[in-house]
Amino acid sequence: MITGKILRDAIISGANAIINNKTTVDELNVFPVPDGDTGTNMSMTIGAAKKDLMAMGDDCTVSQVASTAASCMLRGARGNSGVISSLLFRGFSKALKDKTTADAADLKAALRKGVDSAYKAVMKPTEGTILTVAREACEKAESMDETDIVALWTAVVEAAKVSLANTPELLPVLKKAGVVDAGGQGIIFVFEGMLKVFKGEGMIEAAEEKKPAPEAFEAKGVYSKDLEKTAENGYNTEFIVHKNEKASAEKLRALLEMIGTNVAVVDDEGLIKCYVYTTNPGKALTEAVKHGNMTHIKIKNVNQALADLVAKGESLAKQASEANSDEQFKYVAVDEDVKFGFVAVAAGEGLENMFRDLGVDAVVTGGQTMNPSTEDILRAAQSVPAKTVFVLPNNKNIIMAAEQAAKLADRELIVLPTRTVPQGMTAMLNFDPEASANDNAVTMGMAAEGVQTGSITFAARNSDFEGHKIKRGDILAMENGKLAFVEKNVEKAAVKLTKQMMNRDSSFITIIYGEGISGEEAEAVAEEVRKRAPKTAEVTTLEGNQPVYYYLISVE
Repeated sequence: MITGKILRDAIISGANAIINNKTTVDELNVFPVPDGDTGTNMSMTIGAAKKDLMAMGDDCTVSQVASTAASCMLRGARGNSGVISSLLFRGFSKALKDKTTADAADLKAALRKGVDSAYKAVMKPTEGTILTVAREACEKAESMDETDIVALWTAVVEAAKVSLANTPELLPVLKKAGVVDAGGQGIIFVFEGMLKVFKGEGMIEAAEEKKPAPEAFEAKGVYSKDLEKTAENGYNTEFIVHKNEKASAEKLRALLEMIGTNVAVVDDEGLIKCYVYTTNPGKALTEAVKHGNMTHIKIKNVNQALADLVAKGESLAKQASEANSDEQFKYVAVDEDVKFGFVAVAAGEGLENMFRDLGVDAVVTGGQTMNPSTEDILRAAQSVPAKTVFVLPNNKNIIMAAEQAAKLADRELIVLPTRTVPQGMTAMLNFDPEASANDNAVTMGMAAEGVQTGSITFAARNSDFEGHKIKRGDILAMENGKLAFVEKNVEKAAVKLTKQMMNRDSSFITIIYGEGISGEEAEAVAEEVRKRAPKTAEVTTLEGNQPVYYYLISVE
């Protein structure tokens, strides 16, 4: 039998285990875009229960511990992996209800209820993920007649490890990248932390967070966790040479390849267009001027740009936490005279203002790299006095957290599964105040599904993904959430991606530019798009100020 004290200490130990290993889990992310990484989301979710559990006395029951942990994790859940983790522990709350102590049979029941809840919460469960690891560990436990809790939980951990090792066989993207599933690895850390307590070896303690050396920078907060300290060739240099009689594209290319990497030299009727990453841009320019006059010279310090992004990431994470606080969203009771209200998730002053202009009552600060918690969304929804509140997550990794908030709210919450900001905007534009809640949900949802979304961002880590050899800092073009191509120039990528998304029926093309992009640069992209768009198409630029994404592109 285990007591409430043992279960309390086991869950705290599991929380510390994932917190200590969150970077290890984050680094299993095979997709190179900056995002709310699995380890970070899971550690914040399970860690949300630590404070309340630590405040419980030694005379607590297993029912009280499980209920407290489940409630805290559910409200603190961030990202899909965090929500699934919270639902696994929700099973403990259900199976151990009204129990003072628990035996092996109770733990088997707890795992089963948790796994079933997690599978039900996912519309299209994908095998080879945390779901598979938890399910196969549960099935191993159910196949045993073991009554000793240590032996049972040891078998659970070992079965989870076997399942994790097999995840690359179920998900080809993992096999190609040579990694296992991040969520599955994360839940194993949690289970191992619990096992240590069940064995009587005491809790895993939270490790002291290491501080980076003063001269280094570390990618943390909302940006990637594994940016290197410096790039080998830190200056992104590009220019155009107007050829003279001695010009030779071959000689220029040879020189650039000697002093740099990622070299691109295009000989184009009187012009030589050059691109190189180098430690010595001056040498590149000195050689180039021998081949003709130079124009369009651009030199960008990649290391400084990435360091700035890291600093900005830390600032944004802090701002998001403050913006989604109790002071920002104060609870209000339902006003029977107010039929509908709206909550949207967005990052960037421009995007937040756009949603407010479209009629959104409360904007939760967050997005791709800042997955807000269930509690953040719940507070925002309950600050809106309407009987029915529509929630627009605007990111596929936030939808599950929003759906959990709907279960906790004291008013009707309808989650529209918008996966991008442009989808959220289109949904709002199709709202009909005279229609019913259900009719609006259908209409707005269908309108959102009809939107093609493109985005231009940067590679946060080196990666070999879907046939692309990607280097940290490369420009990534994403079409409807999938990698379309890799570029070296932001503006070229934006124009090329928009052209790829358009067809003869395209009527509305919206280009939303983010932080670090000027209005002039965005308008230059729009002008190139207009040249390629159908004559009847309307091309518009909007200032979004969004982080991470240089451009968000909507085509309807």
